Amino acid sequence: MTLLKNREIVSWAMYDWANSAYATVVLAGFFPIFFKQYWSVGNDVTTSTFQLGVANSLASLIVVLLAPVLGAIADAGAKRKFFLFSFAVLGMLTTAALFTVEKNAWWLAALLFVIATIGFSGANVFYDALLKTVSPANRLDAVSALGYAMGYLGGGILMAFNVVMFQNPEWFGFVDEAEAIRTGFIAVAIWWAIFSLPLLFYVHEPSAKGKSVRGKKMVSAGFRQLMVTFHHIRQHRQIVLFLFAYWLYIDGVDTIVRMAVDFGMALGFNSGDLIVALLITQFVGFPSAIAFGWLGERIGTKRGIFLALSVYIIVTIMSYWMKDVSQFYILAVVIGLVQGGVQSLSRSFYARMIPAGHEAEFFGFYNMLGKFAAVIGPLLMGAVAIMTGSTRVSILSLLVLFISGAILLYFVKADKPA
Repeated sequence: MTLLKNREIVSWAMYDWANSAYATVVLAGFFPIFFKQYWSVGNDVTTSTFQLGVANSLASLIVVLLAPVLGAIADAGAKRKFFLFSFAVLGMLTTAALFTVEKNAWWLAALLFVIATIGFSGANVFYDALLKTVSPANRLDAVSALGYAMGYLGGGILMAFNVVMFQNPEWFGFVDEAEAIRTGFIAVAIWWAIFSLPLLFYVHEPSAKGKSVRGKKMVSAGFRQLMVTFHHIRQHRQIVLFLFAYWLYIDGVDTIVRMAVDFGMALGFNSGDLIVALLITQFVGFPSAIAFGWLGERIGTKRGIFLALSVYIIVTIMSYWMKDVSQFYILAVVIGLVQGGVQSLSRSFYARMIPAGHEAEFFGFYNMLGKFAAVIGPLLMGAVAIMTGSTRVSILSLLVLFISGAILLYFVKADKPA
């Protein structure tokens, strides 16, 4: 409750409320289904899956290349809010533009999706970097968890509204379900824009240390700082070890987020049921993320992450035996209990290790690995599915990621700035 009295902290967390509309409604929810059933209609299932997979991978790869450089540039010029909103506006505009894409124009839908995802992910580099700016050093776990909790609640509320529009288009004056979904993309952009304003007006960004740099000098200074980081990376061995651990286990987490709908459809579940399951995860994730922030402060951040990873291992094994949609709902609840926890505690654990003044730069690497994981994870599941001929077996491949990530995390000693 004390955190909610701090206007700067709440304003920072509201951006998670804002941009989670894209993560929930577009990235994980309606875009994959609508892409298959509207923009790529007429193509066989494997073709549309390939098209969507290429779009996801291309967006992730571009963010992989941009994130550490952008972080270094922002640190050099103290322009984190400027870059955050530059990328966010790019995401908002291209998300809204999805409304204009006609049926069967899969290539245009994919292009706009790639650009919107770059905007969404690029902005997150600078949003994460502001965590240490708004949070007291002893409340990083709780503040990080508040952000994720707000994201789950905000994304869930807008998702629920879009589901109602989708199921009852006539209530809103829409011709059909397709028009309702397309209008939903505009709603995401508006939601994202409105609830980003508190961060813009109320989050203070400290000025750059020393002489401020601008324009081309800021870019060149950013590249120089990036080279310095690479040169001195051996001085941050615990950070490197944590990033490798994070890369592995967050690969599994992100793969479950991105592939859950496809996995359920492969088992023959109805798309409406899958959307409901996604909503369940969102609303369960809201109080659970806050609870994990409290838990991390009491049992230790690393132990909290281990607890979440243990649950993910159990869920992965249970997924292999799943038979009906009721079991899918149960797993959605269980994932909701830990998904926000592993994300928020990982962010706060990493924030403690970062040298002061290099937040955006180091979070650039953090987000880079997260997006690179989003490239490798789905490919791993796909490769195992092809080799074994079983979607159920492919889900078990994620055990390698969760277990190996947990093992590496065990050896991470740093819980303070490197």
